[in-house]
Amino acid sequence: MTEPYQQCTRCIMDTTVPGIRFDAAGECNFCALHDKMDRAFPLGEAGARHVQEMVADIKKLGQGKKYDCVLGVSGGRDSSFTLWYCVVKLGLRPLAVHFNDGFGNPVAGENMTKACRKLGVEMRTITSDWRESKDLKIAFLKASVPDMEEGTDVGIATALYGVAAKEGIQRIVIGQSFRTEGIAPLSWNYLDGKYLKAVHKQFGTVPLRPWKPADPGFHLDIKEMFYYAFIRRIKTVTLLYHVNYVRADVDQLLERELDWVNPGAHYFDDLYQSVIYYLNRTKFNIDRRLFNYSALVRSGQMPREVALERVRHVNKIEDQKVIDLCIKRLGLTRQEFDGIVAAPPKTFRAYPNNYELIRLLKWPIKLLSQFRLIPESAYDKYFNCGT
Repeated sequence: MTEPYQQCTRCIMDTTVPGIRFDAAGECNFCALHDKMDRAFPLGEAGARHVQEMVADIKKLGQGKKYDCVLGVSGGRDSSFTLWYCVVKLGLRPLAVHFNDGFGNPVAGENMTKACRKLGVEMRTITSDWRESKDLKIAFLKASVPDMEEGTDVGIATALYGVAAKEGIQRIVIGQSFRTEGIAPLSWNYLDGKYLKAVHKQFGTVPLRPWKPADPGFHLDIKEMFYYAFIRRIKTVTLLYHVNYVRADVDQLLERELDWVNPGAHYFDDLYQSVIYYLNRTKFNIDRRLFNYSALVRSGQMPREVALERVRHVNKIEDQKVIDLCIKRLGLTRQEFDGIVAAPPKTFRAYPNNYELIRLLKWPIKLLSQFRLIPESAYDKYFNCGT
């Protein structure tokens, strides 16, 4: 029996979100998770103290080295601000790392170049093997799952870990914030190296090159994570969890300080997001703006009424010209593309993955998250987001 439609009375998450639950006041479990994280990662004086402790740790480990941290950049708002903040406000010496899978927005690419030049930061671009990258994108389209950016997500992570391992750097700074982005429901965006390999085995045609510590490619399973976290002792730092990051103010700051240009929409530093948002909406009845806008509503950065009005309209990131360009770049005709995506919708659960093992490792994962040996949001992602 289909559950009656319900929408959170506080944010805009609703019953299209898998695993959503509501309390007696009509507030959803994602709001409760936000509040829990808000208490665990406070702003203000407590946040400032934590940032200074992180900075002291990063600088100590970076003594005598050319760089004291690796920082992922995309040319979007979040990573550009994180780069500026690390250099200007914290005095860190980051090595900026960008993962290029062939679908970058040229505007975002220019943003990265200008920012690194103005800040005196070296940028290293890790370009994926185009055959592998394209093949993985087509494989996940054929797999008929909503998390069709799995290859790029894994590629970004491995690029950061690989460069850190190669340079002997033990801290990776990530420009991500639950207060402005939220955390995607698990079945909308499931990250798992075994899952990627299972989809690739069934639908891929190009062999993935073997894993090397400094050149991991698309390999990030449990054993690779163990190597980076425990052998190389690399930790991730989600800086924006502890910084009062207000998007409206940041846009003006970046334009003034770095000559930054808005790529056109959140996440549009990656042109393939046009395809993702389009297929999520038309095939899976998923509007990814629900968890993004809800985070902004909870943080007081967007009125709930504005969020509700925006999701009544198709996201402007769904640019048909860009979608056609991406399809062409994949080497597909529109007819081939439409034929592939006509398959019935599935989720990651339809393919071999590590989820049951992850559930058995619930408490070790919680400890690893708390000690930042894996991203701080990892525990909540796997256990509190629609499981």
